[in-house]
Amino acid sequence: MKAIWNGSLSFGLINIPIRIYSASEERALKFRMLDKHGNCPISYVKVCRTNGKAVKYEDIVKGYEYRRGDFVILTDEELKKAAPKQSKLIEVSSFVAEDEIPGMIINRPYYIEPDPKAEKAYVLLREALKKADKVGVAKFIIRQKEHLAMIKPEGRALMLITLRFKDEIREPEDLRIPEDSKYSEKEFDMAVMLINHLENHFKLTDYSDTYTDEVKKIIAKKAKGKPIKIEEDDEPPVTDMRNLMQTLKLSLEQSKSKSKK
Repeated sequence: MKAIWNGSLSFGLINIPIRIYSASEERALKFRMLDKHGNCPISYVKVCRTNGKAVKYEDIVKGYEYRRGDFVILTDEELKKAAPKQSKLIEVSSFVAEDEIPGMIINRPYYIEPDPKAEKAYVLLREALKKADKVGVAKFIIRQKEHLAMIKPEGRALMLITLRFKDEIREPEDLRIPEDSKYSEKEFDMAVMLINHLENHFKLTDYSDTYTDEVKKIIAKKAKGKPIKIEEDDEPPVTDMRNLMQTLKLSLEQSKSKSKK
């Protein structure tokens, strides 16, 4: 694996030289854009919107539009100046219970690897977090963007999990989300029974990306010149709220019959 960031992880006065590696990878298939008349790949040329001329890579700079049509140009050095300390430092500011961190702000996981000379401090922090049953909260900068992060032990590794800031979370104010609705006590009890009957322990190995697997099968068939049969998908039926109790009963019976197999 290739490190995506290197610097130091600090808590208190202790600084641990580290490298960060992505702990996830995209399985999405990468499609190329082609000219349908010759199946040749197409490319995109960066052009100036004012004069329509192509712009060389070395002539491209970063700009922020502070007013319509007016830009401030920022260099990489100026962007680093905004937070020179945090550009190479992940500073743990506090330790909290993991269940205090809302699931909706959790973003991406990364592995933290210590420099060999700092293994003692790395293991010390890892085991102390396990004993205290806490996670660290920190901020750091990568790719010219500040991130909130959680530091937590996972087996032998310390993980860094990026979190979203509050202003990155959308509120459901414009959605029609009901506060309450009328349902019978029997319907409620039946729904709870169904949930309890479908209760299980989460195992990641029970789930896979079946869509990507199916697309790969289609690609393999087309590569061999085999025809692809396209079938129309039926729209899932909408539950009639007048028969909600009956549908709950049927769902419970179905789950019971599946569990017996």
